Amino acid sequence: MHSVDVITAPPAEGALVLSGRLQRSLSLDLAQLKRYESVVAKPFDLRCYTTDCFIRSVEPYRGVRLTTLLTDAGLPNDVPGEFKRTVFVAVGHDGYVVTFSWHELFNTPVGEHVLVAYECGGRALDAEDGAPILFSGADILPAPRHVKRLARIEAHVLRAST
Repeated sequence: MHSVDVITAPPAEGALVLSGRLQRSLSLDLAQLKRYESVVAKPFDLRCYTTDCFIRSVEPYRGVRLTTLLTDAGLPNDVPGEFKRTVFVAVGHDGYVVTFSWHELFNTPVGEHVLVAYECGGRALDAEDGAPILFSGADILPAPRHVKRLARIEAHVLRAST
């Protein structure tokens, strides 16, 4: 994996940083996220992946597609096609980590359903509610890629070992 600069200090509560192998880093608070075109997810039941126990029903999230934010930051392309080897690591303030690949986000329907949410059920969310929240609405089980208090998205370009 290509080495990238990793942000050592966590961003402020309610702020999201996009960094790593992108054309430019972005730091966005909740008000800035709301300026992007928004989409609304379908309501879902949050279930624990390990135990399959019901946690709670979640009303529809409103937010911005992760692909919109990544496109705004600019995908890596120093070498033609390198963006297709990019993986995105989403990290919560508590250290919880989930991943997505470029192919998954930009080349399958999954990407249309991965949101950075700032509203739930028509109610604005704040840092105390866990905003911003990363949500992958196309997953069979939504809990494993449901990240409250999303702190950063890091872009890493993979390369084959020789």
